[in-house]
Amino acid sequence: TTHGQDGLIDDSGYVLNDETTEVLVKQALSHAQAGADIVAPSDMMDGRIGAIREALEEDGFIHTNILAYSAKYASNYYGPFRDAVGSAKNLGESSKETYQMDPANANEAIREVGLDIEEGADMVMIKPGLPYLDIVHQVKQTFGMPTFAYHVSGEYAMLKAASQNGWINERPVVLETLLSFKRAGADGILTYYAKQAAKWLK
Repeated sequence: TTHGQDGLIDDSGYVLNDETTEVLVKQALSHAQAGADIVAPSDMMDGRIGAIREALEEDGFIHTNILAYSAKYASNYYGPFRDAVGSAKNLGESSKETYQMDPANANEAIREVGLDIEEGADMVMIKPGLPYLDIVHQVKQTFGMPTFAYHVSGEYAMLKAASQNGWINERPVVLETLLSFKRAGADGILTYYAKQAAKWLK
């Protein structure tokens, strides 16, 4: 967005939950109509999974899965991505702490995941991944749902920079890092290393 937030805002900059959810429903339907097998709202608006599930069902998209970004933390690890797309500058001194989760709060993650599952999520995401392996583990143990972890831009950048400076051996360190997600309980990993890791694992 031009303002860097993950939703519509009012004149004071406050993120409008319900109005944003209406737009998310339209986006999800357009993706399903285009043939998407999975829609993955990452905005952290309350109630959006239920609204999207209801709309998909009403339009006959009963086989379209929802990957809910259920535990998306207000993290500093998103920096490189925000710089790349220009949203860091747009966000300015604002933050996303009113709708993304407090890094100190583990219980909230379990509540949010539970709510999203009740609303119709087929899969759940924890983001970032590496600093929140305890959350990945708790979610998998508590719900037994397909659980994904997002190895975000800041995590990738640290490994890449350390490798380029000769401080680590990139291949084994990256694979060890990805293994830690699997060990914690992740069924899938979203990572900027996906293409490279696939080649290494051939």
